[in-house]
Amino acid sequence: MRRLFVPCATLTIAAALGCGGKKVMVPPRIDLQQHEVLAIIEFASSNEGKLGELATTRFMEDVRIDQGLVRIVELGTEEEALRQVDAERLDRDAYMALGAEHNVATIFTGELEISDIRPTVSISGDLRNLGAAADVDATLTVQMIETASGASLWSRSASVTQRVGQVSLIGGRPIFDADDPEHAYGELVYALVDLVTADFKVSWVKQ
Repeated sequence: MRRLFVPCATLTIAAALGCGGKKVMVPPRIDLQQHEVLAIIEFASSNEGKLGELATTRFMEDVRIDQGLVRIVELGTEEEALRQVDAERLDRDAYMALGAEHNVATIFTGELEISDIRPTVSISGDLRNLGAAADVDATLTVQMIETASGASLWSRSASVTQRVGQVSLIGGRPIFDADDPEHAYGELVYALVDLVTADFKVSWVKQ
């Protein structure tokens, strides 16, 4: 088979094809070591189970990838954190009190919102095969609070729609089994965390 060779210089889409140029590393937009010692309150979740805990753990892993050694104190759930400083809600005074109590300069908080699943059922043309799936919408919002002032230093949110697993047909109706939240929602949570933590990671741009 004859192959046609076209020099990169003659292609108008050279940049899109990656011909020429080089990629340059851009450091993270936010250096977390400037905000140590940090703390994190377990992310709240609108869904039952341990999705808030899963998102928090993944966030701590992701946020450190390109940051070197960063000290993060885990304060537990929002209820547990508030109890430590005898506060009723996470307001300016509560953040300042938590900072003094744990000697931390910055606190991460977040909220994971998961929509109800939207099951879809497909039937083959010969009516022999049934398939079930479920789509779900999710949004993760995270902010970083300065404890000295109670002011928000940074915030970011991300939303995704994704098909989740563990859907089966019982009596002709789709049933969603989420006994194992990491298996059912793991990819969804990881995608959200990856988007939200972009400011703390190295990026690459082509020159």
